[in-house]
Amino acid sequence: MAEPLLPRRAALLGLAAASLPLAGGRAQTTASVGDWPNRPIRWINPGPAGGAGDVISRLIADRLQGALGQPVVVDNRPGAGTNIGMTAVARAAPDGYTVGLATIAANAANKWLYRNMPFDPEKDFASVGLIALVPNIVVIPPAVPARTLQEFITWAKAQGRPINFGSVGAGSSQHLAGSQFQIITGLQLQHLPYTNSGQMNSDLMEGRIDMLFQSISAVTQMAQAGRMRPIAVSGTGRVDAFPDVPTMQEQGVDITSTGWFGLCTPAGVPEPILAKLDTELQAIVRDPALAARLSASGAIPRAMGRAEFATYMAAESAKWRVVIEAVGARVD
Repeated sequence: MAEPLLPRRAALLGLAAASLPLAGGRAQTTASVGDWPNRPIRWINPGPAGGAGDVISRLIADRLQGALGQPVVVDNRPGAGTNIGMTAVARAAPDGYTVGLATIAANAANKWLYRNMPFDPEKDFASVGLIALVPNIVVIPPAVPARTLQEFITWAKAQGRPINFGSVGAGSSQHLAGSQFQIITGLQLQHLPYTNSGQMNSDLMEGRIDMLFQSISAVTQMAQAGRMRPIAVSGTGRVDAFPDVPTMQEQGVDITSTGWFGLCTPAGVPEPILAKLDTELQAIVRDPALAARLSASGAIPRAMGRAEFATYMAAESAKWRVVIEAVGARVD
């Protein structure tokens, strides 16, 4: 089924804004490695404030500034399926003073969704490391008479219409999980991309959409209050916040994929700076106290160094290409 187009005007305006020359862009000389860092570092989160990426960005940035001795300031630059924020990263000066939150969208899926990408995810970034995997939880409106994933599939097949599901945008882990779900179950699904996660949650609770593959931190309170019903999680194991909710795989739907977040820089950052960032990031992610905070937010801490992370992103890109082409998803 072809993917409905995002509002073209908003997406094009956003991409145009991202393509404007940035202060301190590639044409400028890089700072010397020996005194790095001697001023604040900008951490670009290509997702919205309050989202899972924002939570993880602020947790890691706080620890990183302690390790480096300089402020690490989170700059949320959402829009166009994370392409706006990551365009800013790609075009920043390669001097170690701009880093970006790598995601399944910008660094794996978007090149297969967008015909005209404003950056090359393989050539325009240098990988630093993985931070966490982020499983999605499947939630449905309380009015839907299903308590398990298989009961929901049976209900959906009996509706005689496409089943709509929301996500935070094309290329997001929620969108991709829904695409996999469509392939495996044979259901006809309609993807509804949202720019506001709160509105998406409200629409689900009020029955205007049928299901969500949502980040755990975004729905925990509402699900625990009974305002939406959790029926499955998408990762390889159950999650601490909902220990009684089985995985999709446990319920006969072989989807174990998760979202993920990592750290990258513009391509061309000097090797000693990348090595320093790699070392500090791995130490932060492996710290038990930080790992506990990530777990409480619904994430699974996963330290991974530069080379391994680059290989991981390439494998993710290849995997999601197959899924995206199978469902015919396109944004522009």
